[in-house]
Amino acid sequence: MSSPPCVLVVEDETELAELFAEWLSEDYEVRVATSGEEALERVDEDVDVVLLDRLMPGLSGDEVLKRIRDRNLSVRVAMVTAVEPDFDVLEMGFDDYVVKPLFREDVRRLVHGLLERNEYDRTLSTLFARASKLAALESHKSEDELSESEEYTRLRDDFEQARDRIAELESEMNEDDFEAVFYDFNRVDL
Repeated sequence: MSSPPCVLVVEDETELAELFAEWLSEDYEVRVATSGEEALERVDEDVDVVLLDRLMPGLSGDEVLKRIRDRNLSVRVAMVTAVEPDFDVLEMGFDDYVVKPLFREDVRRLVHGLLERNEYDRTLSTLFARASKLAALESHKSEDELSESEEYTRLRDDFEQARDRIAELESEMNEDDFEAVFYDFNRVDL
């Protein structure tokens, strides 16, 4: 059995950090950090999602986010903050930005959505890689050669499974997650 996804809650208000951890601990491994410095000590390649307070004494959430991205960790980061977004968010490498207060279902939905988006990205990458291999083989091999190859048949099956999983993930995504994946670039006036 695989281990549950790991969530790092970074919040300088200890009671709020513990509350978020309690809300998430039923489904996830949860780590808590109450400062930016501690967050950088606790985040590693095992962490899947970071819920990051933006305003903390000492090392701010903005700086923690920058250092996480500089370390090239494959982690989804949501800024969870009382700070209304301003144009400075354009330069920040977060995956989601939510303004407090948050309730139990908000926090659970946020983590679930980030994990879904992560799986969607990985599966889509796998789908495209397999599609490229299939296209290369199909453009250079005869139908007979393809039908006799166990490797080709296995690759075609893997491709179809990835395609089915993409469709399944899309059907499970809520509207906000779906919009985050398929942002309508036509809404932006250039």
